[in-house]
Amino acid sequence: MRRRSKGQGRLILVSAMTPTPAGEGKTTTSIGLAQGLARLGLKSCIALREPSLGPIFGMKGGATGGGYSQLLPAEDINLHFTGDLHAITSAHNLLAAAIDNHIYWGNRSGLDPRTVRFHRVLDMNDRALRNIIIGLGGRTQGVPRESGFDITAASEVMAILALTEGREDLKERLSRIFVGLTYDGDQVTAGSMGVSGAMGVLLKHAIRPNLVQTLEGVPAFVHAGPFANIAHGCNSIIATKMAVGLADWAITEAGFGFDLGAEKFFDIKCRHGGLDPAIVVLVATCRALKMHGGKKKKDLDPPDPDAVERGLPNLEKHLENIGKFGLPAVVCVNRFPSDTPEELEVVTRRCGQLGVPASVGEGFLRGGAGMTDLAEKVVASATASDAHFKPLYDWSWPVEKKIQTVAKEIYGAEFVDFSPQARKDLATIRKFDYCSLPVCIAKTQNSLSDNPELLGRPKDFVVTVREIQIAAGAGFVIPITGEILRMPGLPAEPAALRMDIDRMGNITW
Repeated sequence: MRRRSKGQGRLILVSAMTPTPAGEGKTTTSIGLAQGLARLGLKSCIALREPSLGPIFGMKGGATGGGYSQLLPAEDINLHFTGDLHAITSAHNLLAAAIDNHIYWGNRSGLDPRTVRFHRVLDMNDRALRNIIIGLGGRTQGVPRESGFDITAASEVMAILALTEGREDLKERLSRIFVGLTYDGDQVTAGSMGVSGAMGVLLKHAIRPNLVQTLEGVPAFVHAGPFANIAHGCNSIIATKMAVGLADWAITEAGFGFDLGAEKFFDIKCRHGGLDPAIVVLVATCRALKMHGGKKKKDLDPPDPDAVERGLPNLEKHLENIGKFGLPAVVCVNRFPSDTPEELEVVTRRCGQLGVPASVGEGFLRGGAGMTDLAEKVVASATASDAHFKPLYDWSWPVEKKIQTVAKEIYGAEFVDFSPQARKDLATIRKFDYCSLPVCIAKTQNSLSDNPELLGRPKDFVVTVREIQIAAGAGFVIPITGEILRMPGLPAEPAALRMDIDRMGNITW
């Protein structure tokens, strides 16, 4: 491919309503939309996140789309791919090892080990490693202290890779990683550990976007993979800018629902990268709406238009949130085999009443041919609008105000409660002048609130901030809410139980 010499393409963000175990198909929709645009004779390109082995072997399975809207080679992309996540894991753990080595060999900086929150990482769901004690076994084994593991997708190194724009910027960001405090209360950064250059060496190839294609030959960049519930949920700025520069229409997505990935896409990624998206495609399904309307997962197949209608407030809240960023929206109702015309009509009729174009997407069954109606509506809405996105908050605001703004405006919270630990963290943030960083709120993906049991459109709820971590290298602070954890666990029946490989190397999922 040759980079376009004139102008830039339009950027489409694909987001979704609050996800459920029934599935929404955001990646399938992104790929199908790109193929639908190509069917209209338009040059399209995709920029997506890299899959993590944790959810692949855990609950979600593959992360490359589905049916006739998939990326190829799907198995290679899902399983290790080009080794980017291994490079990120290695770079992160090099710093973790350097911190403990520094303490072992005399601790010249006076780092207080009790203040170190920089855990090691692993690209696998493993709840047993969330809280551990390291350095046991005698004086030659290190200095004992409490620590733990996060999943690689939650690593600050992953976030740095996703937000960097070049190798010099990458090294500078790595050196700014906040490690902890000295006994005198001064900050210690990764730069003082002396290994930020070596971390950059490990990321030499990982900084390069990976180019693959869809089943119908649409080019796709797959690069970086931070989770949206515990990180910022977007692929790399480098890959997105390449897609925008190479095509008339570039499609990217943000993880989980609009309240998580999309809010962070706008307030963090677009602000860091100078991106100006043109439109938002919001993915919904009748099955998810039925769950938000009170149905259990086992009862979703029988037709129930009333349950679909009861779930609409969740969709409506996300559409309201899109409006807060000043952009037009199009709803894609991703069709499942059990959906009836009456159920689909409930959704499209309500979107019409709200003045939002809606299309029934059939990318899974028909590929690009099943997404041309959506593609036409997206093109028409985007070209008819001269809107430019506006951020939800100003980075110069106090951290508390930024958190409260997101919680109240996007989640619909009544109040934000800060724990004693969170207030201590706020004091540290103010002391070292990190107040001007945006907030990357870690929150459950299963609800607009911080309680995963509150489905639909909850009201009059309180968001509790337990602690606030500093990610100075990535360029944000991380308020951790509710019971969200940075290392997921495997479900009772993980997807790994259904996987196998035969003697010819063929993989079954």
